[in-house]
Amino acid sequence: MAVLDELTSAGGAGRGGAVAVAEPGTAADRRRTRPGLLVAPALILLLAFFVYPVLTMVWRSLTDPTPGLGNFVWFFTEPANLRVLARTFTTSLWVTVIALLLSYPYAYAMTAVGRRGKAVLTLLVLVPFWTSLMVRTFAWQVLLQDTGVVNRVLGSVGLGPLALIRTETGVIIGMTQVLMPFLVLPLYAVMSGIDLRLVRAARSLGARPLIAFTRVYLPLSMPGVVAGTLMVFILSLGFYITPALLGSPTDALISQQIFTQVSGLLRWGRGGAMGVVLLVATLVLVGLVALALRRTTPGQRAGGAP
Repeated sequence: MAVLDELTSAGGAGRGGAVAVAEPGTAADRRRTRPGLLVAPALILLLAFFVYPVLTMVWRSLTDPTPGLGNFVWFFTEPANLRVLARTFTTSLWVTVIALLLSYPYAYAMTAVGRRGKAVLTLLVLVPFWTSLMVRTFAWQVLLQDTGVVNRVLGSVGLGPLALIRTETGVIIGMTQVLMPFLVLPLYAVMSGIDLRLVRAARSLGARPLIAFTRVYLPLSMPGVVAGTLMVFILSLGFYITPALLGSPTDALISQQIFTQVSGLLRWGRGGAMGVVLLVATLVLVGLVALALRRTTPGQRAGGAP
């Protein structure tokens, strides 16, 4: 009987052990489903506020007022539309280049100064995010007027007055100021992780400051440069408020033309076609940049390998 009791208890333990083994498997399955549940709200928001509007825009461009490619034929056969598209990309390129030239030394200064200086510089970058875009644009309207502060300063040194308001120059100035924080922050995030001892090591080996910067520091900061410039360029392509308030109708960008077609003329199909063309052109450009970076990075690694 004792032997039977021991076998029975052993069997029960075995069954209990089997159950105990099965429970962790169920818990593991639950853990696998948790990431999907966490991503679900973001996915729903993405589908509702990005994918659905884009699909609606594409649908209207192909069906309003009649089904077909008539809206796209109209866009590419009108020289004015092509000039507006070229002006949009040119303005965005100028904004990106100027913002990079101003943001790179600023981000470098954020990594080089002390704790208090870094706090002040960071505060100056974050303050624009706390101010309305309309307020900043109206402020630039006041500053860039023919009798504004900027022209007074230029006139005092013999460089002015210049036509800054209602011109492409004024649009570039306003957009650069608005978008600079989007370039400074990625640059600072990358630069703050660069080991400056590498630059000092290059200097100790006989490299001049410029050579040490271009051969050591600049390549290490390129991820921040690429991320920031792409963000600024893409954001500037769709700017509306700043070009509308600081620019002129003769120098309109494609966002202003889309607003005119949709709100002023109620031609949703043409407005949708212009939006689709801008979206496709942006995706193609970003793809070409990504392809170029993919081709150059392996070469750099191979060249740097011993």
